[in-house]
Amino acid sequence: MTGKHGYWTSLHGLATLTLIGAALYFLFVEHGAHLLPYFPFLIILLCPLMHIFMHTGHGRHGHEEHNHQDAEAAYRRGLEEGRKEGDRQ
Repeated sequence: MTGKHGYWTSLHGLATLTLIGAALYFLFVEHGAHLLPYFPFLIILLCPLMHIFMHTGHGRHGHEEHNHQDAEAAYRRGLEEGRKEGDRQ
């Protein structure tokens, strides 16, 4: 069974990764002394990008609706239990 291959595993994707790698290598070799003091700040600036790109999978394939239904059912059970507890007092 053959699966659908992504862009990064295609010939164009591998060429893109090679060019990006070469550009980063020469950037660090030629300008490493200029960039080295800014690495901690660059790591902190990468945090929002990681959140944007890594949190895109939440709630796909109907999971969000299922979780919403479970949360709603739990809320209703808690509400009913709270009303029963209030009636007892």
